[in-house]
Amino acid sequence: MRAFVTGSTGLLGNNLVRTLLGAGHEVLALARSRKKADRELGDTPARIVIGDMTRVAGFADALSGVDVVFHTAAFFREYFAPGNHAKAIDRINVESTLELARAAHARGVKKMIHTSSAGIIGVKKDGSPGDEATPPWSGADKNLYLQSKLQVEAHLQAFSHESGFFIALALPSWMWGPHDTGPTASGQLVLDALKGKLPPAIPPGGSSVVDARDVAAAMLRIAEVGRSGERYILSGDFADLESIVRKLAVATGAKAPGARLPFAGALVMAAFAETWSRLTGTPSVMSLEGIRLMNARLAVTAARAQRELGVTFRPFENTLADAVAWSEIRLRESIAAIPSAGSRATAT
Repeated sequence: MRAFVTGSTGLLGNNLVRTLLGAGHEVLALARSRKKADRELGDTPARIVIGDMTRVAGFADALSGVDVVFHTAAFFREYFAPGNHAKAIDRINVESTLELARAAHARGVKKMIHTSSAGIIGVKKDGSPGDEATPPWSGADKNLYLQSKLQVEAHLQAFSHESGFFIALALPSWMWGPHDTGPTASGQLVLDALKGKLPPAIPPGGSSVVDARDVAAAMLRIAEVGRSGERYILSGDFADLESIVRKLAVATGAKAPGARLPFAGALVMAAFAETWSRLTGTPSVMSLEGIRLMNARLAVTAARAQRELGVTFRPFENTLADAVAWSEIRLRESIAAIPSAGSRATAT
């Protein structure tokens, strides 16, 4: 098939492009920057389409002849930067996503697989992991990113029902893995460990985790055998943040944090970090919403995806090892690319 992938240079998008190509499919990869696309996907035969999700009309004609649109682009990582991002989140995650669905349908695309988030899924009343039918986590309405995912799901399902356009929803949990060039929060943790900069104290909480490569493989299966209008949670097991950080320390040789940070203390530190971020214009190392989300301990089950799609999710230890190995290589490459003082002097 001919596939169109948005967010192609992100953690999920990059792995999805490679998964599709590995399965023998043709891939059109949407990217905002030719330079970044060439750097991250230049080793693949993917066809790069330059475009921006805020201007769908600018790349919409490239959708002609496409069989499936895999939509992974979202305003997410930028959400933790200083400033009020409400308008950008609504524009990209809601309005532009619906615009993309309409443009794809109008140009004869057969299917659209949209990336939502398992973060919108709550825990069942009996405390067991949430599934696709579980009501949203109560804190989702206070998180602009998760709120946007809930809103756009409703819009997409309504459009699918009205038009007959096949739209299915993939709900990955906290993703980890190679090709995390952003980096996302998980990729930053890996880099911090490799640089020996793990935090001295570990905040409370945890999350269900998943390998981005497994999410990519599952999204392909949704396109092949999934059902329109369905949600598919894509996730491995639940992992405590403390366990994740300590495993990272072992995998990288970094010094493991020696203390646990209580929830109240984590909130105070996050509030300070966000204030400092606003004052200095730098990304925040912690966020109040991130701490609250982790403390909600939202475990989910991917039983439907395993049953209906026939997918599996690898052990988190394997994912962590591969993420560390990939990040080590990128870190060495970035260091090697920096000219030494002597070479700069010679060039001058």
